[in-house]
Amino acid sequence: MSECIGLDIGSTSIKAVQVKLGRKSARLVAFGIEPLPPETIVDGAIMNQSSVVEAIGRLREALAFRTKNVATAVAGHSVIIKKIQVAAMAPAELAEQIPFEAEQHIPFKRDEVELDYHVINPRNAQGRTELILVAAKKETIADYLQVIRESKLNPVVMDVAAFSVQNAFEAAYPENSSGTVALINVGGVLSNINIVTAGTSVFTRDVTVGGSTFTDELQKRLGVPSEDAERFKIAACDGVTEGVPEAVKGVLTEVAENTAGKLQRSLDFFLSATADANVSRIFLCGGSAKIPALAKSLEARAHIPVELLQPFRGTDVDAERFDPDFLKAHGPEAAVAMGLALRRPGDRPS
Repeated sequence: MSECIGLDIGSTSIKAVQVKLGRKSARLVAFGIEPLPPETIVDGAIMNQSSVVEAIGRLREALAFRTKNVATAVAGHSVIIKKIQVAAMAPAELAEQIPFEAEQHIPFKRDEVELDYHVINPRNAQGRTELILVAAKKETIADYLQVIRESKLNPVVMDVAAFSVQNAFEAAYPENSSGTVALINVGGVLSNINIVTAGTSVFTRDVTVGGSTFTDELQKRLGVPSEDAERFKIAACDGVTEGVPEAVKGVLTEVAENTAGKLQRSLDFFLSATADANVSRIFLCGGSAKIPALAKSLEARAHIPVELLQPFRGTDVDAERFDPDFLKAHGPEAAVAMGLALRRPGDRPS
């Protein structure tokens, strides 16, 4: 079966991953990151299509993609994920009923969105069907498809970023397949939380905090341009101190405390609303997840082990082609792209 390039079009950069699936494991074929100019992507919406096309073109040239098939994902306020219950019915009837059910749960007009769903429990104790309903604005999807086609590539899978992270996690951490974990993707503007129990998403929520929160506070407190603030933040994520003002660490730590508090409130909501809930571990991904103070602050608040998600864990990597230190340092940024790279044309999320 043909492969896909996992293409994560994020707010500050584009990440591309390609793997070759074998019988027992995946082999890394290509991985690259290409930065985007500021304001190219705003809340998941593409504001500057030419910049995105140019960035994809640079990745395509540098990585020498072996296929034109692309799997990509959408995120932000244009995507709604709801866990709902409906009357139990035959699969064909359910497919017909979904658009009408969506009108009760989605704050968009029905003709403005693409709908999909995944049944997680055909019949619960109350005799109803539990499912995850996803709605994404058609306009947003069309923009993503357009930039991929303009890049002379073939879009074959459209996913949701939170579920792509889950896909990457399940491949990299099979020993956690039976427990309950929280996957938190710290994006540019939004962080999405996906709590997974035994391979099933049981809770999703977007929290309006992300990498830009750290950058904006650095810019304000240090009185520097946004470009310098972003550079300082990235340097701190990579453990670089040379050329970075001493005040940066304190500002990032303070923002990390506030960010951890907002994330913790969502976790508390899930725990209080779910009987016998017990999250055993939290995995962070996304570029700003690498800010050291964030994992420490969240772990201290949640009293749950927190670690950075490494999507290349368990992947066969040729050390002569790929620098292991580079993959480890940038792995958290590659989680969405890796999850997408594991998809195949025409398949559906499991």
